[in-house]
Amino acid sequence: MSRTRIRLTAAASVGAAALGLALLPAPAEAAGSVHLYKIYYDSPGKDTRSNGSLNGEYVQIRNTTSASVSLKGWTVTDSSRHSYTFGSYTLGKGKTVTVRTGKGSNTSATRYQGRAAYVWNNDKDTATLKKSSGAKVDSCAYNSSRVDYKKC
Repeated sequence: MSRTRIRLTAAASVGAAALGLALLPAPAEAAGSVHLYKIYYDSPGKDTRSNGSLNGEYVQIRNTTSASVSLKGWTVTDSSRHSYTFGSYTLGKGKTVTVRTGKGSNTSATRYQGRAAYVWNNDKDTATLKKSSGAKVDSCAYNSSRVDYKKC
């Protein structure tokens, strides 16, 4: 690297520091996050309350960190305070888990709330993801009946 480039790089770093700007991403950004990824709030077809229809609505949570994350005690809640609490469950690095409304057998990729009624409103609602401590991790809102899902 030439001396001119070194001086310019150093000058840019000093100038950025003087302005309070960071040249590197914040640690949280660099590490990724566990966040709401998608809400499929209007299951396909008629709302018949059949288990298949109930499982047609779901919320997905994605882990973009470089490590597995224990979700034990974490909750996903809608605006009406319907809440799903994760039992002993670890979301692998780079993985997504789907939390379906109806009944089924839990797997590493899909969890079931075991409900007999819908959770997500077909027009507007808000999903909130919280840690077991109650600290809010993420939220995702939608306000449309023209589509069936929202990518967060």
